[in-house]
Amino acid sequence: MKIAVEGCMHGALDKVYDTIKYIENTRNIKIDLLLCYGDFQAVRNGKDMDSLNVAPKYREMKSFWIYYSGQEVAPVPTIFIGGNNEASNYLWELYYVGWAAPNIYFLGYAVVVKFGNIRINGLSGIYNARNYCLGHHERPPYNDNTISITDYGNWQQLVCCKKTFRRSSKELLEANLLLSCSKNSDHCIGFSSLALQIHRSC
Repeated sequence: MKIAVEGCMHGALDKVYDTIKYIENTRNIKIDLLLCYGDFQAVRNGKDMDSLNVAPKYREMKSFWIYYSGQEVAPVPTIFIGGNNEASNYLWELYYVGWAAPNIYFLGYAVVVKFGNIRINGLSGIYNARNYCLGHHERPPYNDNTISITDYGNWQQLVCCKKTFRRSSKELLEANLLLSCSKNSDHCIGFSSLALQIHRSC
């Protein structure tokens, strides 16, 4: 298995994938996986720019939105962790890991995954001596108070408009509860026909 490792991508996915393609063509090899260790900058739209942790003069859309929208699909399975220059509003939605875009997987804030026969540990963020001993007191974005949001409003009208919504919303709620409440569990998901096993404990 051949793995490419990228440092601070800063949203320039197209340049990185072009470089990988060039390396594959010139060296006659196939890259199986791309790891990005921080400053990925998963910016989907203008609203994400507001939460991008960089000075306003350096804020740019770059190319992640093209992959998020489905206009392009990452040519190489991509796994990334968060750094200190991220669009934190989107990554908070994927706190416990998840697909940031087709074929692009965010490792969440602390998790171990298995790609093929390789175990990969992800720990998002940076080391800051001033904050290191202060603790980690952030709350998950979806807690007991918000998990039942579908109980409010006109539920019957909502499910009438989309026949599969009743089933899909129930599965989504169950999945969120499972990720929030399960103890010492193993969850398996597919990743480009390879098993990506998530080992986590709450």
